[in-house]
Amino acid sequence: MNKLKTRKIWNSKRPAVILMLVGACFMGYGISRGELAVVFTKAINICMECVGIG
Repeated sequence: MNKLKTRKIWNSKRPAVILMLVGACFMGYGISRGELAVVFTKAINICMECVGIG
């Protein structure tokens, strides 16, 4: 019975772990392409507009 519960828990966490790994891979790919600076620039512009400075 205890083995069955352990198996069910692992099976329910597996999709979440796989999606987190895929997300990390996409983030790494974006950083390697130099998209990090673009995203930060857009985030700064949006924040400045919300505050009313930009």
